Amino acid sequence: MRLRSFAFAATFALALAAPGLASAEAAPAITGEAIRADIGFLADDLLEGRDAGTRGYDIAARYVAARFETLGLRQAVQDSWYQPVTLAVAQLDKASAPSMIIGGRRFTNGDDVAIGAFGREPKQSLEAQAVFVGYGLKSARQKIDDYAGLDLKGKFAVALSGSPVGMPSEIGAHLAAEKSFAAQQAGAIGLITIPTAATLARTPWDNLRARAQNPMVSWIDKDGHPYVRTPGIRGTGTVHGAAADALFAGSGKTVAAIRAQAEKKGARPKGFALKPGVRIDRASSVETAPSRNVLAVLPGSDPALSHEYVLLMAHLDHLGIRESAKGPDKVYNGAMDNASGVATMLAVAKAFIESGERPKRSILFAAVTGEEDGLLGSQYLARNSVLPAGGKLVGVVNLDMPILTYDFQDVIAFGADHSTLGPIVEKAAKAEGVSLSPDPLPSEGLFTRSDHYRFVQEGIPAVFLMTGFAGPGKEAFEHFLKTDYHQPSDQMSLPFHWEAAAKFAKVNYAIAREIADEPQAPLWYKGDFFGDAFAPDAPKAVKP
Repeated sequence: MRLRSFAFAATFALALAAPGLASAEAAPAITGEAIRADIGFLADDLLEGRDAGTRGYDIAARYVAARFETLGLRQAVQDSWYQPVTLAVAQLDKASAPSMIIGGRRFTNGDDVAIGAFGREPKQSLEAQAVFVGYGLKSARQKIDDYAGLDLKGKFAVALSGSPVGMPSEIGAHLAAEKSFAAQQAGAIGLITIPTAATLARTPWDNLRARAQNPMVSWIDKDGHPYVRTPGIRGTGTVHGAAADALFAGSGKTVAAIRAQAEKKGARPKGFALKPGVRIDRASSVETAPSRNVLAVLPGSDPALSHEYVLLMAHLDHLGIRESAKGPDKVYNGAMDNASGVATMLAVAKAFIESGERPKRSILFAAVTGEEDGLLGSQYLARNSVLPAGGKLVGVVNLDMPILTYDFQDVIAFGADHSTLGPIVEKAAKAEGVSLSPDPLPSEGLFTRSDHYRFVQEGIPAVFLMTGFAGPGKEAFEHFLKTDYHQPSDQMSLPFHWEAAAKFAKVNYAIAREIADEPQAPLWYKGDFFGDAFAPDAPKAVKP
């Protein structure tokens, strides 16, 4: 039977056909029941886990679009609620096992090497010399250049995973994520990673090599190719055990000694040329899958500020159906991750409409695809703006997996200390009786690990909001991560605290309102690492 389009009461839709028609005296009413209804639908088995590029995700996207339309928001894309995002799904060819040959010795994928699919070159045989580059980091601001004095042109860079012990976590996470870019700048054609002892303690080798078997997902660029930030890095892989030892044969150095050195605070092993040649052989197949970001706009009311946009976003996708799941339940419903964030965004949009007072700046609402595949929908939106001519994105608020199982007393805004968004968030939260707490997990580098970061990379100040650790928060968060995160149990049977869900939405409404109505658009702080790295020429504020 053909799936029917979602429909809502026509009279209600007409009543809200344009923003600002509700009574200006009516206070925004945000209820836990309404949020529960949205999460309940988005996390239903009917949607099959909302995996990007699948029918279940498309149903979720249609639902969000219908909610936007009913509220009376405007389309951000001409004649559509959607920004199409074509995904490229690359998988290893099962008939031809990838391998890495090091100094004439062949290592098969899944043994001591882990090689993933590569969509830009379905058939590949890449051979070159290799150079050890320490951690493979480069930053003029941090006065780090692990490539100094090394010849990488046309060669493989071989780098330790992660960043030096003791480096500030967010900076270390950023520089580690930029290793391919640094290698490409140095002229390398490939990047081979050696996991440090710290990496292996967090993620055992069996898990690392298993991940390499998963499909590699990207989006199709304007030239019809799977998008990568570093097209010059054509060969990649991770090595361990005998394969890692083989790379250092004849160098007088051992992997064990280098790992031991890397465990010391501030240590940065020096680079040197390696003797064995390296060849990577692999075959991949590539399929495309249509997906979409769901977008809506609430136009600003101030003629002088309405061309400036605040982005309120949440990712709509989750992990889909996986036969590998333990137990009979194979559906990864993603109730907390991230139906809760999408439902919060919808509640905030409704509150703006029902307030009867449009914000001074315009607000772009976005439910994005492909977060679980590598922040893909947000990256596509960040690099393919939907704003009209003269429009400018000035700040981003990202809602990703708030833990709504307890009555939170504080919120965490990852990134708050990098820009003037911090004081804005603190002021708005305080008005709702909620305090702003510092990052309780600095070692995780969470500021660099969710959708907002794709906009940070384009120079836009951003924060990532979550419920805080005060009171029962820490225990609730840790319990969810240990028991339910990326598991089929992340579903409506979780002990949701619906009054807390309403409170979180109210706090986010206050935050979005404050950002939109502030006379000054958000600014990076002077001397901040991320502002200097991604928006060096933008005006800056002095940090209090």
